[in-house]
Amino acid sequence: MVTAIIFLIVLSVLIFVHEFGHFIVAKKAGLKVEEFGFGFPPRAFGIKRGETTYSINWIPFGGFVKILGEDGEQKHNPRSFASAKAKVKAGITVAGVVMNLLFAMALLSIGNAVGLRIGLTEAALTSQAKDIKIQIVQIAPKSPAEEAGLQPLDEIAGFATDNGSIFIKDVQGVQDFINNNRGHQITMLIKEGSSITEKKMTPRLNPPSGEGALGISLAATGVVKYPWYEAIGRGAEDSINIISHTAVGYFTIIKNLFMTGRAGAELSGPIGIAMITGQAARLGFTYLMQFVALISVNLAVLNIIPFPALDGGRLLFVGIEKARGKPVSKKVENAINSVGFALLIMLMIYVTTKDIIKFF
Repeated sequence: MVTAIIFLIVLSVLIFVHEFGHFIVAKKAGLKVEEFGFGFPPRAFGIKRGETTYSINWIPFGGFVKILGEDGEQKHNPRSFASAKAKVKAGITVAGVVMNLLFAMALLSIGNAVGLRIGLTEAALTSQAKDIKIQIVQIAPKSPAEEAGLQPLDEIAGFATDNGSIFIKDVQGVQDFINNNRGHQITMLIKEGSSITEKKMTPRLNPPSGEGALGISLAATGVVKYPWYEAIGRGAEDSINIISHTAVGYFTIIKNLFMTGRAGAELSGPIGIAMITGQAARLGFTYLMQFVALISVNLAVLNIIPFPALDGGRLLFVGIEKARGKPVSKKVENAINSVGFALLIMLMIYVTTKDIIKFF
């Protein structure tokens, strides 16, 4: 229940930020915004301020900005979307994406100022880091680690042996213990807060290539903080890194789908994201802040892909309008967007079904 509430709050914030981008740019451009709604109809209640109705709707998974003329009507009204220049339409269309990216940058800047847990890949970072941990960053499917119930971000404190507990403080020490006990059951000590949980598993003698005996990837992590003036630059740098990795990830998935018919990566729907959100929240506020920033960037990159029903698809139609000197028929645009929306719903059903099988 708590996980569901946290997920809804996170989703609400991200949607509000995205739609606020469309809203504020449309307002600045002088267009008439008829409604700024959170959630999808039916409407729970609304308040009208000036010419705009601000509404809360019963279906919480979404939001919208209703601009006069966005369906192609009122072409002769100077305050309608239909009459706006292509560059104005483009600005309104990409504004949601830009706001999501700026929001992620702000979160990461604040995080760098208060202290974020990061991977310690540089000696300089290790020397200034606090609360150093050995954590699991990835788990291979059907591996001994997955079968034992290990989770990403679990902290490995050490191992229990017949001669007592062995506490290990570095990645190499954990790897050496695992490799020295291939084929024999081991008891891993997982630390969560002040409590220790024992997990039993058997390292494989001949694991698949690239997986390791237990099928886990490890990293030394620590909390690093910077002065506020440096944290802003770090936040921007972190955001750019996440954007580039996310873009490459989506490109790889799309390429794999066209070439092999398979994504080649684990996809998660709302249930999967909700479960990870709950896990991040349990680990602490800074974990949740980092995760929300990551989801915000993912939302931005996904939305800018030129696919029907997404902002990128709408931007593509604006580009075609600019090239042709006249807009695409609204009937044609709506039909293409409907097909795109149907495909997105099918994808959502598919990944949600996989999430249900995986988690429940």
